[in-house]
Amino acid sequence: MRNYIALIHKDADTDYGVSFPDFPGVVTAGLTLDEAREMAEEALAFHLEGLVEDGDALPEASTLESVMADPANRDGVAILVAWKSPAPKVVRINVTLPDDVLSRIDAYAAENGLSRSGFLARAARHEIERENAA
Repeated sequence: MRNYIALIHKDADTDYGVSFPDFPGVVTAGLTLDEAREMAEEALAFHLEGLVEDGDALPEASTLESVMADPANRDGVAILVAWKSPAPKVVRINVTLPDDVLSRIDAYAAENGLSRSGFLARAARHEIERENAA
C-alpha cells in the first residue's frame, strides 16, 4: 500500500476540490468532504494504475513538510490517500539447488511458518534491499 498527500480546497459556493502535489494535473472534487475523499481515492488509483500499465515508476510520496513548505499549498488541508497496489503476478519457476541447501530452506521455512516459495522470495528481497542499501 502506498500513501500520498492530497490537498482539499474549498472556496465559498464551490465543491470540495482535491489535488495531489506529487501528481500535477490529477484533480477531483466532491459535494461533501466524504465524497471528496472517495473521489480522491478513485482519482489516485486511476492515475497510478495507468502509470503501472505504462511501465512507469511510481514516485516516492512527498513528505508533509515539503508539501506545506510550498506557499501555494498552504490554503489546502492535507489528507493521506491510500492506494492498494494490485497483487503482483505470480510466476512458477524451476530452480536447481543442492539437496542439503534445499533441506535447510525447508526446515527454516517450516519453523517460521513459511512456504518454500515464500522463504525464497523473502530471502531474495532481503538480498536485493541489502545490496541497494550499500
